[in-house]
Amino acid sequence: MKLIVQIVVIIALIWPAGWSFAQDDRNQSSDFEIYKNLELFELVYKTVDMNYVDESNPGHLMKVAIDAMLHELDPYTTYIPESRMEDYKLMTTGQYGGIGALIQQQGDRVVITDPYEGFPAQKAGLLAGDVLLEINGQDVKSLSSSDVSEKLKGKPGSELEVTVNRNGEVITKKLNREEVKLSPVPYHDMVTDKIGYIKLNSFTQTAGADVLDAFQDLKKNRGMEKLILDLRGNPGGLLIEAVKIVNMFVKKGEVIVEMKGRESRKDVKYTAALKPTDLQIPIAVLVDGNSASASEIVSGALQDFDRAVIVGRTTYGKGLVQRPLDLKYNAKIKVTIAKYYTPSGRCIQKLDYSGRITGQDAEEVADSLLTKYYTRNGREVIDGRGVEPDIQIEEKDYSKLTATLVVNHIIFNYATLFRVEQDAIAPPKEFDLTEQMYQDFVNYVLEQDFEYSTDSENIMKQLKLTAEEEKLMEIAKEEYAALLEKFKPSKARDLATFKEEISEILADEIVGRYYFQKGRYAHNLKEDRYIQKSIEILNNSARYKDILNIQE
Repeated sequence: MKLIVQIVVIIALIWPAGWSFAQDDRNQSSDFEIYKNLELFELVYKTVDMNYVDESNPGHLMKVAIDAMLHELDPYTTYIPESRMEDYKLMTTGQYGGIGALIQQQGDRVVITDPYEGFPAQKAGLLAGDVLLEINGQDVKSLSSSDVSEKLKGKPGSELEVTVNRNGEVITKKLNREEVKLSPVPYHDMVTDKIGYIKLNSFTQTAGADVLDAFQDLKKNRGMEKLILDLRGNPGGLLIEAVKIVNMFVKKGEVIVEMKGRESRKDVKYTAALKPTDLQIPIAVLVDGNSASASEIVSGALQDFDRAVIVGRTTYGKGLVQRPLDLKYNAKIKVTIAKYYTPSGRCIQKLDYSGRITGQDAEEVADSLLTKYYTRNGREVIDGRGVEPDIQIEEKDYSKLTATLVVNHIIFNYATLFRVEQDAIAPPKEFDLTEQMYQDFVNYVLEQDFEYSTDSENIMKQLKLTAEEEKLMEIAKEEYAALLEKFKPSKARDLATFKEEISEILADEIVGRYYFQKGRYAHNLKEDRYIQKSIEILNNSARYKDILNIQE
């Protein structure tokens, strides 16, 4: 009986309400294939459950089967069981019940890395760097970060007790979970006396309203005449919120984005339905390789309307639209239902999943299939490659030493010690590492046990292998040894050589310990290459108009 109930549940999950074999657009042959394969699946499932040598886990097997089926389509069509509904809620609303802190797996321990200002973790005095030991008396030292996260989340108002290790001291704190609401606009401010800055992290349910509020504050209260909208690292979210943001800057009635699916009768055009907020203000939009989906709708539409200069790196290239559909038993399925097209007519989808072979990665849309489109002012843009910026910012390459200091959490751990020893630092916009601060950090690093190699050293080792194969190593042995010695890592030397890039990351980590996320944004504004380039363009009216081909 239990198995029959499970099979009924499975078919209910696969078979959406209202779908029948007699749909007009499906012929009898297609109906038979669906019915036949569902029946075969039921028989396989039942036969395995009854005959497999070991006790099977029917629920796990079904989850694996569903995931494998959807994997054949694209990475964005996913099944969301009831157990993951809290994560889904966070993704779409920015809200969840918990303590308000980021945690991270560091080796065999789970560490608090960023308490959110104003939420339970921060109000209870938990600090970045605290190592989680127990939650409600249960040892969590052997659990993964995802398991620990589940234990920290819960119904708002519920109490929990957290025990942490802070530099050898065991501390216990009592907290009450709250409804944690992460604003999609974590920071906005003026970067010059005329240029405002808005950081948009996600397109959750209040993204449009929050961007509008930030914009009105900067314009009405702080004298903003030009705007920088930062979409870097923004993975997207709700399409309608992207439409609302573009609507602020284009004429009412303009088509902002069009969704085209398998059936043309279901295609949808999203237009600017409201009166615009500002049609004249010069805008720079910042993007990078992690700006995706709704971020690409905003940047792509503003580029097509020649309404903003796009600054940064080519975006991710996700032109697929998903719709969440309710299943039974509090589960959902998120299905790719269409591709979206920007005002010029281009689809920025980079990877083609339609012809993917099982087990292989999807390939980029072939160059021969790329199509040229034109912006409102006649500038050339192409589809199939994400949104290409008008002004490219070269990607910053960090040294192997810097990468090692980050990956091994050495910078993070030093900032933890710094926070314990220093009660306060200067405000974010004024804080700079002093020579003594950096030297103290150098002394700390030199005491740590870690290894790294330079690219030059690795190339030299490969050269040696090639030379030995060609019987040439003997005649260059001494010269090789001398050159290799110069290329070998030296912690003290490299800490001096790469001081500037290391200091940038270290200062950011230290500022975050005192002023949280907003402090990090404020501190980084003055050194950010994307922002500095945007300021340069916005302050040069002739260049701004030339980039956008604005004719007067």
